[in-house]
Amino acid sequence: MADLKTKKNRQSVTKFLSSVQDTARRADAKKVVALMKDVTGEKPAMWGDSIVGFGTYRYKYESGREGECPVTGFSPRKANLTLYIMSGFSQYRELLGKLGKHKTGKSCLYINRLEDVDMKVLRRLVRESVTHVKRSEKAQREQ
Repeated sequence: MADLKTKKNRQSVTKFLSSVQDTARRADAKKVVALMKDVTGEKPAMWGDSIVGFGTYRYKYESGREGECPVTGFSPRKANLTLYIMSGFSQYRELLGKLGKHKTGKSCLYINRLEDVDMKVLRRLVRESVTHVKRSEKAQREQ
């Protein structure tokens, strides 16, 4: 089985964010750091070369594959700000309806600019996902 490429490392989050070319994207990224730090109570850490993650959880799939991921995180990509909502979105349809302009993938929330979304709703979405992930990890450990 291939080794995961996106691992927590000691690269500087500050240096990474300073390297974001677009000034508006860089400002949005700093706001997301503050939001996620507040919600998780964790310091930001780099995961791979382009993901800022908060906290760590262990997962194990039925296939036997296991590893570590951040509890939540984001990446200030060129096309958009990508937030990692590790619990997925199926249980958050109502919140997503109130969020504002966005797109979703399996566990990715794509936002062009933070001004396009309701920050209170975004905070709640991140908080509920973090709670879900921590509860799921605890249940998995108890099995």
